[in-house]
Amino acid sequence: MAQAKQGDKVRIDLVGTLDDGTVFQSTEVSDACDDDSCGCDDDHSADEGCGCASGPLDVQLGAGEIFPQIEEALIGMAPGETRSVTIAAADAFGEYDDDNVVTIPRTQLPDDLRPEVGEELVLTGEDDEHFGVTVVEVNAESVTFDSNHPLAGEDLTFSITLREIV
Repeated sequence: MAQAKQGDKVRIDLVGTLDDGTVFQSTEVSDACDDDSCGCDDDHSADEGCGCASGPLDVQLGAGEIFPQIEEALIGMAPGETRSVTIAAADAFGEYDDDNVVTIPRTQLPDDLRPEVGEELVLTGEDDEHFGVTVVEVNAESVTFDSNHPLAGEDLTFSITLREIV
């Protein structure tokens, strides 16, 4: 039976979980997605974090499209085979950094900005650099933003199933 090798294009199913079992990414369509009980938007976008997705992912091995640890796990796999790989936080989205949490007085923010906790925004810093933040606290005097990646500080475990070598 054929085995995946560097340079192959492969079709995989991928389920990413945190240590507590929370699914943060999945290419597997679940029954929950069919009956709208999953709690995500109508399109069941994987970006919504609900675990729903539209199907397998096509990946070119060696092209850097996914974490290198996942690519390494795929090498030598045969269609139908499943492997699990855990990626330490430092090798995934980095450790959580308290220095990436900043509180800005409302007087320094646009008057029409009405942020809500959990909202994701793109702020413009010095030299017109853009960076994504999540609003973590809002009060009358200030707004606190967190620019850590939402998965920073988390070890990520992926269950990878090779569907086919295309």
